[in-house]
Amino acid sequence: MINLLEIGRIKFEDYEVENIRPLVTSSPPFSLLISRLGEKKVAKLIGVTEIVLGSLIAAKPIAPRASALGSLAAVGMFATTLSFLATMPEAWQETRGEPKLSLAGQFLVKDVVLLGAALLTAADALRAAECR
Repeated sequence: MINLLEIGRIKFEDYEVENIRPLVTSSPPFSLLISRLGEKKVAKLIGVTEIVLGSLIAAKPIAPRASALGSLAAVGMFATTLSFLATMPEAWQETRGEPKLSLAGQFLVKDVVLLGAALLTAADALRAAECR
């Protein structure tokens, strides 16, 4: 949750727009958004989404159903990020025989752990909602 809040916050910084450029421009849905909104607005949209989802997940003590919804939406967000492994050519080093993850690809793989964490927080929030 804190990770999402901080990652969302930095999407409002110019350097982060540059950092995510290769990820979002190689993704068909995101490249369409960029052509309509521009890179900075798309980065801010992603940032707002991450901040909202982090806030929803954090709301578990007072709103477990909202927390579960935020966690399940985060699962979708991390699955989307992992799809960049298929759409971003820079994610792979193909010059070394079989394809190996590049630094960008290694950066993306961490979202497997975050996706798992989102599933766990969703299950925990749903259990808490049942107890109410």
